[in-house]
Amino acid sequence: MEEFKHKNETYQILGACFEVYNEKGCGFLEAVYQECLELELGFQSIPFRAKLPLKLDYKDHPLKQTYEPDFICFEKVVVEIKATRELRNDHRAQLLNYLNASGIEVGMLINFGHFPKLEYERIANSKKKPQK
Repeated sequence: MEEFKHKNETYQILGACFEVYNEKGCGFLEAVYQECLELELGFQSIPFRAKLPLKLDYKDHPLKQTYEPDFICFEKVVVEIKATRELRNDHRAQLLNYLNASGIEVGMLINFGHFPKLEYERIANSKKKPQK
């Protein structure tokens, strides 16, 4: 069986997410988890950038619209957080769009709103953003 890409990095990110969930539980707004996870990533020395705008284009023409994933960790994992009852296909599609726009191959959906435990999915995208 082939090992998945960025396994160690995604485990580290999950560890930080579990720490936030264990401390706060579920029931808060997404913005609260965003702030807590920013702190926890820092506490665990996980390199990240929060709310980094991704430039979009259409037929090689830049668009005014941008995408803004919650986190890009290690410069190679997009992390999108939610605070909802369950992850849905539109959440998965959103993450895939972020992966396509950024050219990053690995993404994680993290749901802090799920009870009784943290819900998460790791999504790999083999579609590469064309090099310019």
